[in-house]
Amino acid sequence: MPISARNVFKGKVTTIKEGLINAEVEIATSGGDKIVAMLTDASVKSLGLANGKEVVAVIKAPWVVLLAGTPEYRFSARNQLKGVVSEVVKGAVNSQVKVTLSGGSTITASITNEAVAELGLKNDVSVIALVKASHVLLGVPA
Repeated sequence: MPISARNVFKGKVTTIKEGLINAEVEIATSGGDKIVAMLTDASVKSLGLANGKEVVAVIKAPWVVLLAGTPEYRFSARNQLKGVVSEVVKGAVNSQVKVTLSGGSTITASITNEAVAELGLKNDVSVIALVKASHVLLGVPA
């Protein structure tokens, strides 16, 4: 499936926590990483989501925030994926930063060149990729 988003993770639903309006859906990726998505209950039903269902989790690169060093704060983002920078591609204003996650998958962030310099991002630097659950889109086979 061609898609413009940089981050597409194949996996299976492991947990669904339903609420009155929204549901929290946890996915185990094929690489072993865990991703949490926040969907409406209507979306859970229309996609036919259930434990064990195969899905793809899609995250656009600008929605990925990188945290380097020892965190001074705790964050509310449901997805806090630990990894190591594996590539930095600089552009005129922004850079694409690829991070290899502990499960072996990669996630790409699109951040400013200034942020890359301030965070000291280069290959082999440990980072945490923060992604809000509401920024994770889920898809199912047609």
